[in-house]
Amino acid sequence: MSLSLKHRRLAPSHCSSCRTLSTLSRPYRFHIAASWAGKPPDPRVKRVKSSFPPNSSILKWKDDQLARLHTSTWGTDPGEDFFYVQEMREQSGAYAEADKGVSVGVADGVGGWVDSGVDPSLFSQALMFHAHRYSKHGWAGEPEIDPMQEYEEREQVEGWEMTPKECLELSYDAVLRERAVSAGSSTACLLNLNASSGLLRSANLGDSGFSIIRSSQVFYRQEPQTHFFNCPKQLTKLPRGSRRYSSSAVDAPGDAELYETRLRSGDIVIVYTDGLSDNVFPSELVQICSLVSRQMEGTKSDDEQAQTMANRIVEYAKMCMHNRKRVSPFERAAAKEDMFFRGGKVDDVTVIVALVRETA
Repeated sequence: MSLSLKHRRLAPSHCSSCRTLSTLSRPYRFHIAASWAGKPPDPRVKRVKSSFPPNSSILKWKDDQLARLHTSTWGTDPGEDFFYVQEMREQSGAYAEADKGVSVGVADGVGGWVDSGVDPSLFSQALMFHAHRYSKHGWAGEPEIDPMQEYEEREQVEGWEMTPKECLELSYDAVLRERAVSAGSSTACLLNLNASSGLLRSANLGDSGFSIIRSSQVFYRQEPQTHFFNCPKQLTKLPRGSRRYSSSAVDAPGDAELYETRLRSGDIVIVYTDGLSDNVFPSELVQICSLVSRQMEGTKSDDEQAQTMANRIVEYAKMCMHNRKRVSPFERAAAKEDMFFRGGKVDDVTVIVALVRETA
């Protein structure tokens, strides 16, 4: 299922419970879809699988999220990855619809913890749960204030802006307090999309990331953040009382790289974990999205186009990661470090696609 979020002009209403809103002349609608595939179990690698308590809010949200957005045919388990798609500022009130946006994010639990008996997926799931929880009550951008309004009215919309960096900081602190997560670490990439202005803001820590495709070209691509090859920057929760873990992979939300830009109608925003970027080149993403657009334009809705793009990107990544004869981005990166690696890298892959449309 894809999620369509829109910002529209509101006409004057005769309903006594409605209020007329003044909005920007160029609002945007985001058609959002998610797709994912967990890597197959490797008998040579130790696997630790656990879950949150049955009464946990995280567990219920996780199951609801997967059921609501699941459309693929290769299973419902995203492995050590997780994600969220959250409409922002859902509170009722005169200005809620006018400044509503959407927040999305992906997280990739670092697998090195399995040797300590820790399930890496719990950290990424908890991080995305709290990111959804905090972004739900924030503005996607600074709300517009009419200086002629009474102070009490202005107070309702001031002070609620939630940037991706702030959301990441709050979410990480919440995971540190989460008793069900004893230890672990994860990369994270969070984005806010403002429906009123088209402003995209991001905070990225590690080797997850996003790309913006504009006019069949890569307009922007988030570069990975690493300590060294194949060791991404990551948010970490150390076991209580532990001293044997290196601090080289213990990073803070403040280390995240920030970016912002104005989106245009027709832009395609693709958010992903490294299961995609290690196996699929940016030019191939452009080709997949262009092919879907040509095949479905005029016959399918924007929601269906976004979902088809997400599904085909994941399907192609799965095919590439099992191909040992094809040169992959990961193979090229390894060669630059004088390391030998051939073909694709088998990993979990999670993709969120946002198709941007300007409303009339």
